[in-house]
Amino acid sequence: MKKSSAEAAIQGANPKPNAFRQFLAQWDLQLLVLPGIILLFIFSYLPIYGVVMAFQEYKIGDVVGASQWVGFRWFIELFKTRELPGIIRNTLVISILNLTIGFVMPIIFAIFLNELRVAPIKKTVQTISYLPHFISWTVCALLLFDLLGTDGSLTEMLVTLHILPEKVNFFQKGEWFWGVALISNIWKELGWNAIIYVSAIAGIDAEMYEAADIDGATRAQKMWHITVKSIKPTIILLLIMNVGGVLNANFDQIMMLTKQMTNSFLTPYAQVIDTYSYRMGLALMRFSYGSAVGLLKSVINFILLLTANKIADLAGETALV
Repeated sequence: MKKSSAEAAIQGANPKPNAFRQFLAQWDLQLLVLPGIILLFIFSYLPIYGVVMAFQEYKIGDVVGASQWVGFRWFIELFKTRELPGIIRNTLVISILNLTIGFVMPIIFAIFLNELRVAPIKKTVQTISYLPHFISWTVCALLLFDLLGTDGSLTEMLVTLHILPEKVNFFQKGEWFWGVALISNIWKELGWNAIIYVSAIAGIDAEMYEAADIDGATRAQKMWHITVKSIKPTIILLLIMNVGGVLNANFDQIMMLTKQMTNSFLTPYAQVIDTYSYRMGLALMRFSYGSAVGLLKSVINFILLLTANKIADLAGETALV
C-alpha cells in the first residue's frame, strides 16, 4: 500500500535518528561514561567466569575452568551440613530486620527532615546524619566496643537509669547481637540512605502543599497524603532492589563486630551465608565449596528480585522493567 503524501512529508520532517551519529555527536559524554563501563566490566563481569569453580575441585595453581569437574557435589554437601539451619536463620533475621525497620527509618527521617522550617538547623542535621557513613566498620566496631563493653559509657548510663540491673558486656550476649547489628547499621547509614528520599521530596510541587493548606489539611495529613504518596514510586523501586539483596547481610559489619568471627559468644547468632562462605572458601581454603555457597545465594537473590519486581508490576506499581 502506497503512503500518502502527508505521511511521506511527516517522515521526511522527522527522520529516524541514526544511533551511530548520535553517539558521535555525544562523544564527550561517552568518554565520561567509558571509565565506569570499564570498571564495571573488569570487577563485575569478568569474575563471573569464576563460578565454574563451584562445580569443580579447584586447587591452588589450577587454571580456572581446568580443574576436575564434580558436578553438584558441593551443593549437596552444603544442604547436608548441620550448620545450615542456624546460618539461614541468622541471615534471614538480620536481613529482614534491615529490610523492614532499617528500610523504613530513612524514609521517616527524610519526611521529618523535610518538615524542619529553620534552614540552618535542617542543614546541620543533614550533615551530622551523613557523617557516620564515611566511617569504616572497623572504626565503628572499636567505638561500639568502648560504648557497650562492661565498663562502657553507654552501659554505665543504662545501669544508672535502671534499664539494666547490672553492668554487662553486650558482646558477650549472643541473643542481643541482632539488635546491636540493627541499631548500629541504622545509626551508620540513616542519613546516607535518606539522601534519595530527600531528593525525591524536593521535587514535589509546592502548590500541592498550598492547596492542602487552603483545604485545612493538618501537617500529618500533608505528610501522608502528599509527601509519602508522592515519593511512593521511589520507595517501591528501592524496596524491590532491597528484596533482591535480602540474603546479603552486612558482611563488613558482622566481621568487625565479631572480631573476624572469633567471638564464640556471638558466632551462633552472627554466622550468616556471607561469613560462612568466607570462612569455608578463604580461611579453610575450600575454594570450590565457598564458591558454591556464594553462587547459591546469588541465584536465590536473583529469583527474589524478579519475584518482587513481578508482584509490583502486577499490582500496578512502579517496577524496574
